[in-house]
Amino acid sequence: MDTDDQRARRAYPMDLSIGDRLRRLRTERGLTQEELAAAADVSVDLVKKLEQGRRETARLASLAALANAVDVSLSELVGRRPRLDGAGDRVVLGLRDALLTPPPFSGIETASAGSPTTLAKLWSAVRKGWRAYWTGEFVALAQLLPGLIADGRATQAELGAPVAGPLAQAYQLTSCLLVHLGREDLAGVAAERGIVAAMSGDDQLQWATLHGTYSWTLLMQARHAEAEQLAINTANMIEPRFSTASPEHLTVWGGLVLWAMAAAVETGRGQAATDYISLAKVGSARLERDRHDYEVNFGPTQVAMQTTYVHATLGQPGKALAAAQGVRRADLYPISYGRHLLDVAQAHTDARQIDRAVEVLLEARDLAPVWFRHQAPARSLVSGLAERQTRLSPALRELVASVSIG
Repeated sequence: MDTDDQRARRAYPMDLSIGDRLRRLRTERGLTQEELAAAADVSVDLVKKLEQGRRETARLASLAALANAVDVSLSELVGRRPRLDGAGDRVVLGLRDALLTPPPFSGIETASAGSPTTLAKLWSAVRKGWRAYWTGEFVALAQLLPGLIADGRATQAELGAPVAGPLAQAYQLTSCLLVHLGREDLAGVAAERGIVAAMSGDDQLQWATLHGTYSWTLLMQARHAEAEQLAINTANMIEPRFSTASPEHLTVWGGLVLWAMAAAVETGRGQAATDYISLAKVGSARLERDRHDYEVNFGPTQVAMQTTYVHATLGQPGKALAAAQGVRRADLYPISYGRHLLDVAQAHTDARQIDRAVEVLLEARDLAPVWFRHQAPARSLVSGLAERQTRLSPALRELVASVSIG
């Protein structure tokens, strides 16, 4: 007779099929395990253990490298699928249609064409969208965005440059949501649309912010060098004079530096990541508390949060947990704090503090359950913890169910 743990693992397979997908993709491309390991710059032992089911997961940098080596997205390799309360792919199709609908001046009438509205109403809808995003209410956001984009485009056709800000942020929101839904390709399209929209206005900081979003989409496609180059080049273009720069300028610039840092650490370049953190600290030193300008979070807490991320990613749990002491919960939006908790959970896991890791993961899950189950790091952590246990605790069994979306 099956135990509760066996039934839980079978009902919620999580990443158990990563090895199956990897084996199929490798075979389709005519690669041996040794050739795949060499192409991805990972150990043959890792490839063998994944394919044989003796390992259920790996660090995201390794999974991204394997995905690149077999020419698929990270989402396809780990089996992340866009499912929002049973809506399935309809959510993504709606966002795709909103992005790719011909512009109003094309003369083509479409069912999704919006109607011109006022600038005030557009900004109100954008603010509503950001509230839904930062609290992890992805269903509500997915329902809002197609109409917001359509109305924004119609209004821009009528009013011109003044609509650049809200339209650019509508595309930015779409890009951010699509990243979480595992559609980094469409997320990149949305970020590009946002950059174009921002260029029609005169706000350089809005334009720069969209480059940070685009850098994130490249990062999630494991295009680390391009992500880093785009972020730091844009940061250099808007580099502030620290003695006189506005807080908004410092926030956008600092956010770009931290995107470059994220790309560096994902390739294991610890010194480069540390250098970026040191640079960001220079800007954050002028801010007493974190700011949220252009929906970019930057300040002392954000720097501490990203320092935690660096050490957690590099497998330095003691340093990660020490850095986490500098994070102020009140300075972060819910899903930002949730992402930080995933790094803290990783550090506890590496330090073999399993019970504490589970507690932290439950805290992250409770902040935004829909957001949580779409996070590859959460799936990876929970799968790894379950793999280590011969008997799942009630809390761990609950987490197993929380991250299973397939």
